[in-house]
Amino acid sequence: MEVFLIRALQLILCLSLLVLLHEGGHFLFAKLFKVRVNKFSLFFDPWFSIAKFKPKNSDTTYNLGWLPLGGYVQIAGMVDETQDAEQLKQPVQPWEFRAKPAWQRLLIMLGGVLMNLIVAFVIYAGILFVWGETYVPIQNMTHGLKFNTTAQELGFRDGDIPIRTNETIFQRFDNNESFGNFYRSISNATSVTVLRHGKEVRLDMPGNLDMLEMLRSEPPFALPLAPAVVDSVAPETPAAKAGMRKGDRFMAYNGKPLATVNEYNDIRGQMDDILSAGNQSDSMQLRTAQVVVLHEGETIPDTLTMQLNADFLMGIVWASPFAEYATVTRHYSLLESIPAGFRHGWQVLKGYVTDLKYIFTKEGAQSVGSFGAIGSLFPKTWQWQRFWELTAFISLILAFMNILPIPALDGGHVFFLLFEVITRRKPSDNFMQRAETIGMALLLLLMALAIFNDFRNFVF
Repeated sequence: MEVFLIRALQLILCLSLLVLLHEGGHFLFAKLFKVRVNKFSLFFDPWFSIAKFKPKNSDTTYNLGWLPLGGYVQIAGMVDETQDAEQLKQPVQPWEFRAKPAWQRLLIMLGGVLMNLIVAFVIYAGILFVWGETYVPIQNMTHGLKFNTTAQELGFRDGDIPIRTNETIFQRFDNNESFGNFYRSISNATSVTVLRHGKEVRLDMPGNLDMLEMLRSEPPFALPLAPAVVDSVAPETPAAKAGMRKGDRFMAYNGKPLATVNEYNDIRGQMDDILSAGNQSDSMQLRTAQVVVLHEGETIPDTLTMQLNADFLMGIVWASPFAEYATVTRHYSLLESIPAGFRHGWQVLKGYVTDLKYIFTKEGAQSVGSFGAIGSLFPKTWQWQRFWELTAFISLILAFMNILPIPALDGGHVFFLLFEVITRRKPSDNFMQRAETIGMALLLLLMALAIFNDFRNFVF
């Protein structure tokens, strides 16, 4: 429950901030061009609001809704889901959106997207300025990666360290973004150069691997080779009762040599298959585990015997696969952090847009998620650096999704405004209202799919 609350609070804070800034972008340009804003709402408010406030001599009501699925600004004279259709039948007023020239209306509609982009780049720059960039250089990953059967058929071997493709030079593999870039680059590569036993080896690649399949396969295409070292032992668990402690290094499990977490996961997979098959005698036999470990600071291995629980769990947490590697920290001055933050944000945005092609596959459609999926990205404990990294990433997602040419999104309005600028013909209000209705239906269907996927992934 505590983990759920921490993630929920991070998600609400992140979305509240981004919604305020996105809608604030529309609001800013509307005020700049003297367009009346009737309402500025954080979150949606069907049927009722939590709070309302209208300053004296102001045309704008500031509102706090109860449904945290977004927010909106109600701009006078603009055809959208917030507008009263009857009001649009009245004569055009000079302070209305529809009375302004197309270029001003275009900037008002782009205001939210521009704000999301600026916010993301500023946050990335701030992260680099405050925390710098700490990472494990590729040459320090002495254990290399572990590859599945598909990868080995392409020529990879356990312990290989990919250093470049025909298009990309790898710098690091120690976070989600760098590993995502690795998968993305490998899937499109026609050749990969790896470091194997200190020598460079070039591998030919097909250039059209399915990245989702690479990620979803069990085991995945590639993972860091992680030494089997214990980070912590939960009290009153089989491992604790057997005498296992922090820093223990595994050497064998039930008579099989075991030096990496990857090998342990393979053994666990076989045990889970037996558990799923329902063979009670085999299951009971596997619950007795004999583990050979080397305690930290000692030279003689110790053999521990433990009785596992029904899920074959020992009660340990493995050390990070990067814990043994030397890190490098790069610090940025204020002036250095600005272009570096922009470059990093641009690379993240490019990677996200490139990966969207997979949404049109069966696996991609199943990966579409809503607030449950987004909330699961946040860490189980409050970490400000990770919070801001995810806030910047979600801000980029909001910017891109909102610029898509779908009626009811900012991009739909931008599309029709560009049509008006090019053709000198303005779509009628009736046409815009019908397009808005269709766009809202499409968005509701997409939201229903995302919620269904969340329910399936987290419940089942």
